[in-house]
Amino acid sequence: MVNAGSARKEVHVKVFAISDLHLSGGLQKPMDVFGPHWRDHFARISEDWRARVSPEDLVLLPGDFCWAMQLSQAMDDLRAVAALPGTKVLLRGNHDFWWSSISRVRAALPDGMLALQNDAIVTERAVLCGTRGWLCPGDSALSADDLRVYQREVARLQLSLECAEKKRAEARARGVELPLVAMLHFPAFCDAEIPSGFTELLEAHEVPLCIYGHLHGPGLATAYNGKLRGVEYKLVSCDGLGFKLTELMG
Repeated sequence: MVNAGSARKEVHVKVFAISDLHLSGGLQKPMDVFGPHWRDHFARISEDWRARVSPEDLVLLPGDFCWAMQLSQAMDDLRAVAALPGTKVLLRGNHDFWWSSISRVRAALPDGMLALQNDAIVTERAVLCGTRGWLCPGDSALSADDLRVYQREVARLQLSLECAEKKRAEARARGVELPLVAMLHFPAFCDAEIPSGFTELLEAHEVPLCIYGHLHGPGLATAYNGKLRGVEYKLVSCDGLGFKLTELMG
């Protein structure tokens, strides 16, 4: 940012996160069918967002953005969130069926919105990487088909981390040291005692922070919040946060 005297003004960027907004996507699907605590949830999120986020700040949105089935149906919700302060970084969730090819998504996103998929994004505070994730080993529901999706998602996280490491090295060459922050939609593991391909990659790349969503209702009680083998895991599902953004970096 440059002021009228052309002197550079330092801007302190804060980083926030919230996931699983589950906006209607033009389908008239109110979330209060899942409980009265969901009533007017986006209005409450927006009120908190406007009160705490500045235009220069960053908001991470790891998945389940809206119920739309087609990209065109998601546009009203994308524009509504884009109108809120800050730069937003989106990751695909398992209910984001509107998310087609990444090139189409990026071409359609309003200004101030970025999409993360199979790559990495450099910001003022961190290099962002991640993937949707899936069910992990140890989950009793894991089928042969799920295992194939899981393995594909692990490969995608590896691609993203490799890209992030390259971008981090480029920033370091410019004299800027940035941490890695990973975004997943699904939890990185089913059981803290059972490593997954996701946890092994995060640990190998010494990622200090991994945020995730996906869990709701009774599932919130199973969420892991804390450090595990050097990686801090933080659940950011909106109902788990009381429909308020969580501040990751102040």
